[in-house]
Amino acid sequence: MWDGDAAVVAEGLQKRYGQTWALRGVDLVVPRGTVCGLLGPNGAGKTTTVRILTTLLRPDAGSARVAGYDVLRDAERVRGRIGLAGQQAAVDELLTGRANLEMVGRLYHLPARVARRRADELLEQFDLTDAADRIAKGYSGGMRRRLDLAASLVAAPPVLFLDEPTTGLDPRSRLGMWDVIGGLVAGGTTVLLTTQYLEEADRLADRIVVIDTGRVIASGTPDELKATVGGEQIDVVVRDDADLTPAAAALRRATGAEPRVEPEARRLTVPVTGGAAALTEVVRELDAAGIAAEDLALRRPTLDEVFLRLTGRPADEAADSAPDEEPVLAGMAGRDGR
Repeated sequence: MWDGDAAVVAEGLQKRYGQTWALRGVDLVVPRGTVCGLLGPNGAGKTTTVRILTTLLRPDAGSARVAGYDVLRDAERVRGRIGLAGQQAAVDELLTGRANLEMVGRLYHLPARVARRRADELLEQFDLTDAADRIAKGYSGGMRRRLDLAASLVAAPPVLFLDEPTTGLDPRSRLGMWDVIGGLVAGGTTVLLTTQYLEEADRLADRIVVIDTGRVIASGTPDELKATVGGEQIDVVVRDDADLTPAAAALRRATGAEPRVEPEARRLTVPVTGGAAALTEVVRELDAAGIAAEDLALRRPTLDEVFLRLTGRPADEAADSAPDEEPVLAGMAGRDGR
């Protein structure tokens, strides 16, 4: 029942709340066994898209198929083939980690023996074995997120939806979650991931879809999106504020391009072609002008710069600018009797 090689297909999704458009015709295709990163400012439509694809919300127009089934006509079959972890870890704090997972298994109608086996497997996979019989209320934030993700995998779904799964985690826990997600995809799971961490999308996503004001405004691999900003660029950080103007002139002479100046950081950035040769020319011009650089680097654009170019604002500003749509409910068990 799969749509060829696609695990998720959405066409023309629309959703409006009163006079406010959440989605204005979103198209989306996620090939099987890949990670699709869904990016955009808060309120752009990411969570609304996830809610529709996971049968938690009906679109006003358009259609979607997940694992080969229509999200409206075959909602129960869709729910039996997906896992969902929302923005907030949804665990029962009064139960142990093991009991949480066994409970989800039973809600999915797994036999008790199978539910216990899956709980043990997932506790080991997510490095929670030592805490398996502790009450979840005493878990750290990172442990709760891992338990929440484990719960979404109890029924071994072929398609997994993760709505900002690492929000609020410390860097070490975030790296650990990335490893877990990478392992799932290596095992054949398809993942649709929303995130406000562009480094996360760059690390995990095979393809990225950028949504703003309810529309898809760009899509492609991370490298393809970076190429829209331009090729390589040179960053120069000067020691003194007084060096910014002469350094800008030196960069213009070396590259023929107008540098972008960030006075607060004493940084200048200029697009270049020719890589190392351009860098050598920049060093020569700076030296001739008697300008000492604290840092000098040749690099490719980042996803942050792509995001700024596409949306007109940095990712960190976009993430704090407005509350996102209503949070996704974590886990599919218990929906319509499941």
